[in-house]
Amino acid sequence: MVFGQIVVGPPGSGKTTYCNGMSQFLNLIGRKVAIINLDPANDSLPYECAVNIEDLVKLSDVMAEHSLGPNGGLVYCMDYIEKNIDWLEAKLEPLLKDHYLLFDFPGQVELFFLHSNAKNVIMKLIKKLNLRLTAVHLVDAHLCSDPGKYVSALLLSLSTMLHLELPHVNVLSKIDLIENYGRLAFNLDFYTDVEDLSYLQYHLDQDPRSAKYSCSSAREVHEG
Repeated sequence: MVFGQIVVGPPGSGKTTYCNGMSQFLNLIGRKVAIINLDPANDSLPYECAVNIEDLVKLSDVMAEHSLGPNGGLVYCMDYIEKNIDWLEAKLEPLLKDHYLLFDFPGQVELFFLHSNAKNVIMKLIKKLNLRLTAVHLVDAHLCSDPGKYVSALLLSLSTMLHLELPHVNVLSKIDLIENYGRLAFNLDFYTDVEDLSYLQYHLDQDPRSAKYSCSSAREVHEG
């Protein structure tokens, strides 16, 4: 039985940095670890990956050949990976004896709560290779400084968890930079425990953007 992590999260949340740091930590405690880059747009890797999806498909080539934008190109790439899952399984086979696996996925959030391609790839690997995987969902810690953005991040995380149907862990990334965004409304444990969001209501009401949207919504309902 092989264990590992599916590392997901929005663009810029620190997935590649997390994979690099986690691999160094596992190596230090004596665990063999292999990083699998499944982001066809990630051409600048700080780590040495055991499997690189760019050997199969590259986003830049897909965009040029099919006249697609970055989002459409990533959906195409994930569909291509699913249809060529045998290639990926063959690359993973030598790692199954004694490695812990880290899967570095793209940052396009639609892949993990809207489209089925990424989920299908994960489920096929789990079933065929007998993997035990946990989804690690990275959330940029600066979102805690804005109650509206924080609630949005929670909803995205919930949607991802329900869609992937895997054990799920949320990780606040870039916590060392959070002081740059001002004082938090509550202590950090409030944002990690997420016990009662009603405490955010006052701060949401103080946000002029929230008030603007609330008034607009109320006016639309009244006029409708």
